[in-house]
Amino acid sequence: MIIGTAGHIDHGKTSLVRALTGVETTRLPEERRRGISIELGYAYLQDEAGAPSLGFVDVPGHERLLHTMLAGATGVAHALLVVAADDGVMPQTREHLAVVALLGVTQATVAVTKIDRLEPAARAARLDEVHAQVRALLAGTALAQAAVFDVSATTGEGIDALREHLLAAARVPQGSAGAQALRLPIDRAFTLAGVGTVVTGTVASGQVRVGDELSITPGPGGAPRSVRVRGIHAHNQPAESARAGQRCALALAGVAKDEVHRGHWACTPSVALATTRIDVQCQLWPHEEHALRSGTPVHVHLGTSDVVGSIVLLQQDQLLPGGTALAQLVLHASVAAWHGDRGVLRDASATRTLAGVRVLDPFAPQRWRRTPERLAQLAALALPGRAERIAALLQHAPLGLPLAQTARAEGLADAAALPLPPEALVIDGGALALAPAALQDLCMLALERLRAFHTGNPDEIGPDARRLRRLAAPRASDALWHYVVQHLLATGAVARTGHWLHLPEHAARLNAAEQALAEQLLPRLLDGGFDPPWVRTLAADLSAPEALVRQTLASLARRGQAFQVVKDLYYPLPTLERLAALARGCQEASGGLNAAAFRDATGLGRKRAIQVLEFFNRVGFTRRVKDAHLLRPDTALFGQQQG
Repeated sequence: MIIGTAGHIDHGKTSLVRALTGVETTRLPEERRRGISIELGYAYLQDEAGAPSLGFVDVPGHERLLHTMLAGATGVAHALLVVAADDGVMPQTREHLAVVALLGVTQATVAVTKIDRLEPAARAARLDEVHAQVRALLAGTALAQAAVFDVSATTGEGIDALREHLLAAARVPQGSAGAQALRLPIDRAFTLAGVGTVVTGTVASGQVRVGDELSITPGPGGAPRSVRVRGIHAHNQPAESARAGQRCALALAGVAKDEVHRGHWACTPSVALATTRIDVQCQLWPHEEHALRSGTPVHVHLGTSDVVGSIVLLQQDQLLPGGTALAQLVLHASVAAWHGDRGVLRDASATRTLAGVRVLDPFAPQRWRRTPERLAQLAALALPGRAERIAALLQHAPLGLPLAQTARAEGLADAAALPLPPEALVIDGGALALAPAALQDLCMLALERLRAFHTGNPDEIGPDARRLRRLAAPRASDALWHYVVQHLLATGAVARTGHWLHLPEHAARLNAAEQALAEQLLPRLLDGGFDPPWVRTLAADLSAPEALVRQTLASLARRGQAFQVVKDLYYPLPTLERLAALARGCQEASGGLNAAAFRDATGLGRKRAIQVLEFFNRVGFTRRVKDAHLLRPDTALFGQQQG
């Protein structure tokens, strides 16, 4: 178990750790000269059997060093709040308690130190007074029932009882990490002769062994850096492995000392991530004097990092003291964070602790972050149990749940460890999970958009699959939409002709008169090349009523054999394939695809060239950007590989 000290400067935190463990945690000459802690210190305590049981992180108490205290508080399972008997509760006692409480620490012990300095006659009364101060301070927090010990590091009074209490707390079995990947927040990096680069930290989750390949994140440009573990010290003893809850030092190969520092994480490669946007649950400290306004600049302490950013409240404009709200942190530098990680917000000048945050989603979106759909997802992510959380999240994922990203955000080494509900549909080779209700909603939406398309374009056979996606679910992934389309086709709700999708009843069936006329129309359209005859010309040439010609051509269009480029002007499919090939050639040329280039390539007049390009835009083969027409990279329309 890792114990972190907390308390005001000069209240005896370092002396108390030395009395409990026999280890001097001050290591810098300046600390010894000034008599105060400046950096984090570490000590270890063994139980009666000789096995290391406790690790102590001794933090500085000076208000200007709170950022160092916050780095040391990461991974602490038990807080040792130190209050000097002569001073009582002081400003940094209050702020350190706020930090511990906002970080979600639920176990604590209070040590009232320096009792040897009290006058014997007034000792009992003074201790009662300090105890009352402590109880009032802890009231309303998860630490309200913390045990209180009166001790003196100088005389040793009360030290044995405090030590045994802490060892007993460490003997309480801890929960298993299961499939959790290794995550270790780095609080120190240095070099040792003959060893190389060494990093230290408290293992937040998982296990690490000698020889493991790890990632250091965030790396250069946000990309993780690969390293290998050459050696391990766990609780200051050589070891082959270290696990969650242990202080450890890792000797690393593949990284120089100046390439890794406090704020980085060592982790299993499959969960490495770096982000500048994080959706969180934010709680404003009850004793904060002012409301927290959306957009407020803050210092964000996550893991061992300290970065500047701003907080955006997602459901309101301000958060009152003691309140909790969903928010997004927008950071000025990349950090690593996973679901459930705790952090602290301080004001822009880093002089006051404001709030605590719990990470909900490290992959927070910039757009649609306040939509009802997104807020429902965040409410699901706020649920405590993983199985309950994943099930609820799946129900609020209309476009499916990306399993690899979800596992990474949860700190799981493998997506297979996600507790998906049994009814979940797993598609795309195991990459995406979909709720049956979400599939039904997508199918209904696709059919609704297809009916609307047929109503607005009765003479067209229908859109291709990608165009229908743009009409119905533009944010759906390729794999998800392919699954939806295949489901619609398999159930007979939709039919396909060539590349085009349509409702089964929309398919044209030619009667005998139309069939006979079509056999005469198609050759004439093909013979017309890039300038086929108009409806009135075809009717005159064939001595057929214009209405029947128009009706037959509309039926051919619904069969995908001809397409109406402008009113009463139809192009057969082979001709459009030739024109599409020329359009692709223009796109690949230096000048790109525009009206002039297409006119020159086809030999058409400018007006007709523009009409054909506008048709290509309309059916989704191209899209217009100012004067240019860009081929959609995902289109399969009018290709040579049709079938």
